[in-house]
Amino acid sequence: MQKTTIKIAYIGGGSRGWAWKLMSDLAVADDICGKVDLYDIDYEAAKQNEIIGNSIGIGGFQYSAVRTLGEALFGADFVVISILPGTFDEMESDVHLPEQFGIYQPVGDTTGPGGILRGIRTIPMFIEIAQAIEKHSPNAWVINYTNPMAMCVDTLYHVFPKVKAFGCCHEVFSTQELLAGMLSETLGEKVTDRSDIKVNVMGINHFTWLDKASWKREDLIPMYSDFAEKHRQSGVSPKVRPDAEEQMMFSSREKVKFDLFLRYGVIAAAGDRHLAEFCPGYRYLRDPQTAESWGFGLTTVDYRRRRQKEKIQEAHELTSGKRKFVIDNTGEEGVRQIRAILGLGDIVTNVNLPNRGQISNIEPGRVVETNAHFTSCAVTPVVAGPLPPAIHGMVNLVSDNMHVVVESCLRRDLDGCFTAFLNDPLVTIDPARAGELFEKMLSNTDKYLDYYK
Repeated sequence: MQKTTIKIAYIGGGSRGWAWKLMSDLAVADDICGKVDLYDIDYEAAKQNEIIGNSIGIGGFQYSAVRTLGEALFGADFVVISILPGTFDEMESDVHLPEQFGIYQPVGDTTGPGGILRGIRTIPMFIEIAQAIEKHSPNAWVINYTNPMAMCVDTLYHVFPKVKAFGCCHEVFSTQELLAGMLSETLGEKVTDRSDIKVNVMGINHFTWLDKASWKREDLIPMYSDFAEKHRQSGVSPKVRPDAEEQMMFSSREKVKFDLFLRYGVIAAAGDRHLAEFCPGYRYLRDPQTAESWGFGLTTVDYRRRRQKEKIQEAHELTSGKRKFVIDNTGEEGVRQIRAILGLGDIVTNVNLPNRGQISNIEPGRVVETNAHFTSCAVTPVVAGPLPPAIHGMVNLVSDNMHVVVESCLRRDLDGCFTAFLNDPLVTIDPARAGELFEKMLSNTDKYLDYYK
């Protein structure tokens, strides 16, 4: 079989998460080959990934760590972005400082005080990335995994309107798997491929909804209504994770999902840890005990630090040969998307793109999440229709708020960002206290704010 040769530029090429997943998926893609240039501000981490990628032993890709963003982008057919904007010190402020003001966040990377401050740090980085893409690889397809997803994609299109970018998130996949579990419990049917469950995706990243779901042409909404009612109190058994601490940090009984469906009649299609952050703080996040009662955990930054140390040790073992890279079935769709764009098989999957009519009652240009059809040289969003009235106001509020943050950052206007901060559903404290929290959070991320000065 003749393979299609491509170049991929990986921004954040020292990643020990998304980068390793990409390596795994590229290794088993038998119809594409080429070069992956790894760029990271931590060059040594990128160099480790060069060694790891080239040690896999199968697949047709050569990995190279490069010193400059321009070098990585030059001649690229595809650009993958997965960066950590700042360090865990800044993330600790994002997630945990608001707790001193009675605001709790299970994730803190998309919305809420943490998501907004992360956006303030991230947007200048994405301005630079967009400018570099326009200069060095204007025709490349750009796949973003970085959060806050909507703000990142919005920034790319603001700076370089002709960019061919889309944002990817796997949260909807887990909801398809939940529906597969429902079919097994209710009908005794085993669904081995989640994509056999067809869904109409609408909303914004991490606050995504399904107004239609079917399997073998059977409407699953009535069945889900009974399923949600049955499990509303106890939830479902959480996914089993490798160790007890990870289980505690990421466990979810899907009780928030069920509650939102029973309130609004539409399936919420992200994880409970994310969904809770888009709702008023008094509902699911009044305090850690309230979160626990809803069956999900608050992921601490201390845990993420410990996991990072473990991944750094794993990288050392992989580069030294003490450990062999294990090719996993990641379940991600980035490589399938690349193959489809190259004309090697069509797919339909959920992505984040500017609204060009796919959701009729969201402002044009806002970054929304819907399905899109990937085919040769094209990514065409699927028209999802209007958001149902019951959820439209909630989704629209946060969509507008995120857009305000982007436009304010582009103007170097931190006062505009504070307006969005005040409007966030989790910020239920009085404006004076909110102002105090905002200033403290800005101070804690000051070394990333030169752009605004």
